Amino acid sequence: MTDLSTLGPGLADPSHDAQQLFRAILDATSHPGRIVSLPAAPAGPGMLSAAAAAYLLTLADGDTPVWLAEPFDRPEVVNFLRFHAGAPIVTQRAQATFGVVAATTPTPFDDFNLGTDAYPDRSATLIVDVPNLTGGPTRRWRGPGIDGHADVAIAGLADAFWHDWATNHALFPCGVDIVFTAGAELCALPRSIAVES
Repeated sequence: MTDLSTLGPGLADPSHDAQQLFRAILDATSHPGRIVSLPAAPAGPGMLSAAAAAYLLTLADGDTPVWLAEPFDRPEVVNFLRFHAGAPIVTQRAQATFGVVAATTPTPFDDFNLGTDAYPDRSATLIVDVPNLTGGPTRRWRGPGIDGHADVAIAGLADAFWHDWATNHALFPCGVDIVFTAGAELCALPRSIAVES
């Protein structure tokens, strides 16, 4: 049973806030590399950022299982997502529609659903909580939704992450999609985008 006295608050105005957040998320997804602020984002429970919490409250529901990496696999996060989004929490990456990982999570891409040639839309989306969406090494992103290129400097990611991304991108139209979150901001990296160092 969920202890409601310790449950973090969800969206202040669920109907209005969810629409506003959905538009912001759609803007970020349509324009990879663009940093989008989520003004209606609630404070995330535990170590979960406000942007990651808002993303899940907007898009997760009873039909979209969520897998949580350390340090997010905690009762306050699990109870928050179950209560406010109705999302089932799963223990296997392959079962997840959404995965929540940290910048330092080992092998962040392994074992998630990559979709199939017939159903590429069934792949997972990874929410990667990072220290900051700026201030890291600059990398050049190219692909659909980007006019020419975008120079993006996500902080906290090792070179190995970007090697894994190149492998993931090569699987297109299959592969996972990424949403980077930090504070109340997010930035989307769809599988269709090539990243150059």
